[in-house]
Amino acid sequence: MSSVLYVTKETLEQMKEELVRMRTVDRPAAARAIAEAREKGDLKENAEYDAAKEAQGILEAKLKKLENDIASVRILDTENVDTSKVSILTKVTILNLVTKKKITYTIVSEKEADLKQGKISVTSPIGQGLLGKVVGDVAEVTVPAGVLKFQIEEITV
Repeated sequence: MSSVLYVTKETLEQMKEELVRMRTVDRPAAARAIAEAREKGDLKENAEYDAAKEAQGILEAKLKKLENDIASVRILDTENVDTSKVSILTKVTILNLVTKKKITYTIVSEKEADLKQGKISVTSPIGQGLLGKVVGDVAEVTVPAGVLKFQIEEITV
């Protein structure tokens, strides 16, 4: 049994669209590639056929994983988020106590993490270090470069 995957409604829709694309576009394309390679003769020495079969296997594995992910999804709603402490879907403004820089992150699931958009995973070192903290708390986060200290400035949705 897979673990629960918390996502927003928008991310679930994107996952469903990707699943439909994989089933209706990618899977038939993989079958065509195998058929074309099969027509080229002896399968024992046909590298193109082997590559097409391998690509199909990878596609099927991705498809199965996506199906399992969708089956284990729990939708998070921003209206029900508790902003008294840092939790998934909260937007937290932190002050790096060493550099004195303020940064705002949204804590999201692994599936939605995108650092360029300011979205960090709840399972990342910084995400884990911030979880459960309240405004005014100092979070000490161990990262590969050492220990970072952040003061929680604001928590919103």
